[in-house]
Amino acid sequence: MLTNESLAQIDREIAKYPAEQKQSAVMSALRIAQQEKGWLAPETLEFLATYLGMPTIAVYEVASFYNMYDLKPVGAHKLTVCTNISCQLQGVDAVVAKIQAKLGIGFGETTADGRFTLKEGECFGACGDGPLCLHNNHTLHTRLTPDNVDAFLEGMK
Repeated sequence: MLTNESLAQIDREIAKYPAEQKQSAVMSALRIAQQEKGWLAPETLEFLATYLGMPTIAVYEVASFYNMYDLKPVGAHKLTVCTNISCQLQGVDAVVAKIQAKLGIGFGETTADGRFTLKEGECFGACGDGPLCLHNNHTLHTRLTPDNVDAFLEGMK
C-alpha cells in the first residue's frame, strides 16, 4: 500500500510515542501517506488504521477534520485561501472572486486540466499579512490583492 520509505518514516513517528500509544502518530502517518499518494483514498485510510492499530473511523475522523488532508484527488497546485475574519477585513472576498474568475472554479473544485484545486481554509496565524493563501500545504503567499492575483497564479505555471 505504501512504499518502504514511507513506512520507515511512519515508523520513526510511531517511535516517538509509548508502544501502546502508536495511534498518536496518526496525523504524521496521514501526512506521509498523502505526500506519497497525492490524496487519501478510503483504502489508504483503512491501511493506516490497521498499521496503527486503531479503528478506520478514528483515522477518517482525523483526516476529515483537518483541511490539510485531501479525501479526494486534488490538482497539482492546491490553493487554500484563508477566509477568516482578519483576511475578510483585509479584502479576501475580492481576492477569491479574482482567483475563481481566473481559474473558472469555486471552492472545493479542481480545474478541468487538473492543475488547480481551490479550497477554503481556516486561519493560518499570519493575520497581519493577509489576505493569504497556502500553496500545497507548505508555501504561504501573503498580502494578496486582486491586482497581484494574476502574477501569483502565473508563478505556478
